[in-house]
Amino acid sequence: MFDLHSKLIACTLSLVLPSAFAQSSVLLAATEQVSNVSQAEWSKRWWQWAASFDRTDSPVSDQTGALCAEKQSGSVWFLAGTYGTHRTIRECTVPRGKYLFFPLINYVVVKGAASTTTCMGLMTQAAQMTNEVASLILEIDGVRSSNLVTHRQAPTGCFDVSALNERPAGIPAAANGYYAMLRPLSPGVHTLNFGGALPSMLQAVTYTIRVE
Repeated sequence: MFDLHSKLIACTLSLVLPSAFAQSSVLLAATEQVSNVSQAEWSKRWWQWAASFDRTDSPVSDQTGALCAEKQSGSVWFLAGTYGTHRTIRECTVPRGKYLFFPLINYVVVKGAASTTTCMGLMTQAAQMTNEVASLILEIDGVRSSNLVTHRQAPTGCFDVSALNERPAGIPAAANGYYAMLRPLSPGVHTLNFGGALPSMLQAVTYTIRVE
């Protein structure tokens, strides 16, 4: 399974990615903050945003990008990953001046109602699920970024994944994964390709971003 996923994402993304590698100037280092908030904290907020939708009406399950503007606010605009392992191609219009934050590949562990697992146990499970990353891909307008393993983020402690729901339920969760934070893109059309492969899952996403 590990080798299959590695080969699958490499073959899928090679259809759209050039062979040259370079570090995009719009990609922030993993330690850089946005609006005085760490990227680890943004990863928690990303999960709360993603969990605030019903699965069938979620930007994560959206196949076209039609839902990309849902529940967006502030200086950072979230882009969605995917459910499952199918390739996803979306279009999205983003207001100018917005940072973009999205997962190359990530995982969340949610405590069940009858579970006795501690917060530390949840954090350990989330870390274990993302330990053996096989591939990480980020391409911005034809420029592929390198050294993406340094972009691993994990929120400090556990958090209520349902915090943005209409009726927050106080559901403890822990998350771990690899993310990208991009500086605001210039007005016009941009192409993002990103994804990653873990032993149990993979992700391959293309966005056409229109900045207006």
